[in-house]
Amino acid sequence: MVGYDPKADGRNNSKLEVAVAGSVSGLVTRVLISPLDVIKIRFQLQIERLTRSDPKAKYYGILQALRQILQEEGPTAFWKGHVPAQLLSIGYGAFQFLSFELLTELVHRASKHDTSEFSVHFVCGGLSACVATLGVQPVDVLRTRFAAQGEPKVYKTLRQAVVTMYRTEGPLVFYKGLTPTLIAIFPYAGLQFSCYNSLKHVYEWVLPAKAKTNENIKNLLCGSGAGVISKTLTYPLDLIKKRLQVGGFEQARATFGQVRHYRGVLDCAKQVLQEEGTQGLFKGLSPSLLKAALSTGFMFFWYEFFCNLFHCMKRADR
Repeated sequence: MVGYDPKADGRNNSKLEVAVAGSVSGLVTRVLISPLDVIKIRFQLQIERLTRSDPKAKYYGILQALRQILQEEGPTAFWKGHVPAQLLSIGYGAFQFLSFELLTELVHRASKHDTSEFSVHFVCGGLSACVATLGVQPVDVLRTRFAAQGEPKVYKTLRQAVVTMYRTEGPLVFYKGLTPTLIAIFPYAGLQFSCYNSLKHVYEWVLPAKAKTNENIKNLLCGSGAGVISKTLTYPLDLIKKRLQVGGFEQARATFGQVRHYRGVLDCAKQVLQEEGTQGLFKGLSPSLLKAALSTGFMFFWYEFFCNLFHCMKRADR
């Protein structure tokens, strides 16, 4: 089970094991879904419509974007910003799952609420993601800058990116997009954890026999479903966050088409709606949903896998 389980009878993992399982889960998941993440970011930052009928559109479909990026930048482009992305995933995974474990345990000890309730998982999941976001936001900004730049590269190394951004834009550049990030991440992560838990109950109700014999399949499928639901409902805020994070980075975006300057969350939303319509808030949704299904599915799958592995190792030592 993800989170504190008062019925585990001593079978709960230690806090260190929870943090390690969260970190490894984030690491493995990031390697597998990085190409989709790069495409999603390119789609989100494109001002032109994502359609073949727009002659100015650089990208208009997942397969077309895959081919174009491969031709122009080579296969390594799909792992642009992979070092900061891995630092992000490892740190975020550890912070998120450890915070969620501590918060659900606190709820159990301080109230009469059942830690498996939808509302408990929603609130604790959202708060744990906010804690993790505050810790890794600078790395997320670096990852977005690396993934967004074309050729020739503005930033060639992580150190150069940090120094250049600090000197030209000041220390607050590393927290660009923090407001929409926190606004979006609370319901997104809350829905991830609560929907994952609820979908597992549905799975066990629909397929009671298979639920006990195919735990890994159940975790993967329920995690994927939770990812699709949560991403669809919170996607516009994710797009606004990405647009704000590349503010001041316009010179590296010139080869991708038009660029815009936004003064904040509301101004960004207003400009997108005026110039690109309602569908502009959902640019990149297709690769994002595919990424969300895979990343959330893998995240819960690997987390539960490693938690069970640690539990089996401890039991074998007794």
